[in-house]
Amino acid sequence: AAMAAMVVGVLIIVGDGISAGNLFGDAMALAAAFFLASAITVSRASGRDMGFTALIAVIMPFAVAVVMVAKTGFHVEAPWWIIFNGAVVMPVSFYCLATGPRFISGPEVAMFYLLETVLAPVWVWLIFAEVPTTRSLIGGAILIAALVAHSLWQLYHGHRRAAVRAVRHPP
Repeated sequence: AAMAAMVVGVLIIVGDGISAGNLFGDAMALAAAFFLASAITVSRASGRDMGFTALIAVIMPFAVAVVMVAKTGFHVEAPWWIIFNGAVVMPVSFYCLATGPRFISGPEVAMFYLLETVLAPVWVWLIFAEVPTTRSLIGGAILIAALVAHSLWQLYHGHRRAAVRAVRHPP
């Protein structure tokens, strides 16, 4: 049910982009989703700690960005926010998301990945004053509500299962 609600939320958010007819962008988004799902599956199946792998993987995009900025002299409106995002937010989030499959199922990890779909427009709004669309806010609210409801449901049922499995000693 949570995943179905999240699909509806994502469709509300990206609905305008799909109708725009940009086939290449849609194909790249589909490929990214496939590779992300593959990475979660492989990480879960291996049982290994993949957190530091994600941290090392951040180095390559950083190197490409440095070369691009050095060559073009690219000017960024809020460079400290961009550096904070690339140096702190992305590595920490990648580490947490790469470590997640060791402790929770793949679909649950994928639901947490969808938080980026909600948080990216909010960060842009807060930092660059670019107001998100109403569709983004509605879809984001659905995503967050589904994730919170699912997490609370998991906590409740996890505590019940633990109580049932607990060893009871006679009085």
